[in-house]
Amino acid sequence: MQENVKDNDLFYTCSLVDYIARKTKNLRSYVVNQLGKERLEKIYDLADVYHCDNIDRVCDDFIEEAEIKKGTYDNVGLCCYSIPSHWDIGKVYKRLIKQVVESENTSTIDALIKVYNSFISPKIDDYNSSVYYENPSYIYECYRENKML
Repeated sequence: MQENVKDNDLFYTCSLVDYIARKTKNLRSYVVNQLGKERLEKIYDLADVYHCDNIDRVCDDFIEEAEIKKGTYDNVGLCCYSIPSHWDIGKVYKRLIKQVVESENTSTIDALIKVYNSFISPKIDDYNSSVYYENPSYIYECYRENKML
């Protein structure tokens, strides 16, 4: 089964959020909130164009435009195990956001903002835990219940 084109755009958007967060050493929620709804919609709408460009350049442009400051959150540096790529994490968030869109009948970007600002985001981003590679249905149920099950 082939994925919807917008699914791939969401995947790229989430992966870029993770890439920016890693580069600036910030929580994903901070990056999402600094980018803001308008920029996130732009990234999502133009993901196929941005995807053709160098991710470092795209990342740097959005860091500068959104005035994202250097932080101290280094989940990559704190990881004691194999580090998932920004693409791996983008896929986890994409799946969760799609489930939220469907269940809450909300827009993709509103769901993205809500997910990244929820309790589950730091759990996914703790690479010393197993959350990021758990079954997508389990991650969604934890998100829905607002606690780890």
